[in-house]
Amino acid sequence: MFEYHIAATTKRARAGIFSTPHGDLLTPVFAPVGTQATVKTLTPEQLKDLGASLVLSNTYHLYLRPGDELVRDLGGLHQFMQWPRPMLTDSGGFQVFSLAGTRKIDEDGVTFKSHIDGSLHRFTPEKSIAIQENLGADIIMAFDECSDPNDHAYTKIAMERTHRWAERSLRAHQRSDQALFGIVQGGVNPQLRAQSAEFIASLPFPGIAIGGLSVGETKDEMHRALEVVTPLLPENKPRYLMGVGTPEDLINGVARGVDIFDCVLPTRLARHHAAFSPEGRLNLMNAAFARDARPIDETCDCYTCCTFTRGYIRHLIVAKELLAGTLISIHNLRTMIRLMEEMRAAILDASFKQKLPGWLERWQGNAQRQNDKSAGRVHSVVEGCKISE
Repeated sequence: MFEYHIAATTKRARAGIFSTPHGDLLTPVFAPVGTQATVKTLTPEQLKDLGASLVLSNTYHLYLRPGDELVRDLGGLHQFMQWPRPMLTDSGGFQVFSLAGTRKIDEDGVTFKSHIDGSLHRFTPEKSIAIQENLGADIIMAFDECSDPNDHAYTKIAMERTHRWAERSLRAHQRSDQALFGIVQGGVNPQLRAQSAEFIASLPFPGIAIGGLSVGETKDEMHRALEVVTPLLPENKPRYLMGVGTPEDLINGVARGVDIFDCVLPTRLARHHAAFSPEGRLNLMNAAFARDARPIDETCDCYTCCTFTRGYIRHLIVAKELLAGTLISIHNLRTMIRLMEEMRAAILDASFKQKLPGWLERWQGNAQRQNDKSAGRVHSVVEGCKISE
């Protein structure tokens, strides 16, 4: 049922097809994040219209509210949120990691307090798998422990515990219509990353995730970790880089052999008035856009850019109209999905190597040149949010 077929490669970059019960995923692919069974400000129809083929939901949040058993009783996530295409749920491990000071980790699992009401809860590998089986996504994650990349001593402890929890997750997994992915940890230590990749690759997972990145390390450290890990992973299994998703991250990840990405960034930026563009991130709240008759991006084919001006969107922001968040979210997500479509097409027609410098100049160069103080404040707000989308 869960087969991964590679259609073409350019060095490490891969174009593939991953078959799931709710349709084929054409990789590389970016998944919008629907933390609480909804991608904020967007309907499922809008997601389909902008080309989304995979949506991620959050085990930790849905367990707390409305409860995984309620979701199960109402037909599972696909029926509950009316999303007919493939879905992925994480294990809750990263959210528990984010609850520093309110959780206690031991060999069996994690005890933590709800960020909603302070009530006490416990996740074990078996509990996480049971919750995800109730939720019913096509792709689910083994329970893991994410550690601070700067705490090198503890990173080894967390990695080894993640390996033991991976084995327990496999034993607990019952549903044959869900693909359980193992997770590689190891922080930014190349030796630990290699050790973890080899161990997780030795287990019978149909896909492998790379966790513990984009949690405080530098971009160079993340790239080095990927360069260590991906050559050690099986060619015939999809690779998922968890929670990483600026345009430049997607380009660098695909070039290093990653197939699946997700991130809250596009919709979170949109709610803080920031839009992706060839000029860098635009803070559409700025007065300079009040009379701007251009779309956000003249090269973009999304509904927002084909219909509305920067001046109109700024008006919505100033007037505190909710439509502003919807329109910018449509554009930001379409930007990510279109970039993945372009990279996949370039891998298939063998032009990826030639186009890679241009993509990096456009997106990585923009990020480096970004110097707008308001956009800087938006960035700090976005990167500081860990628990909820």
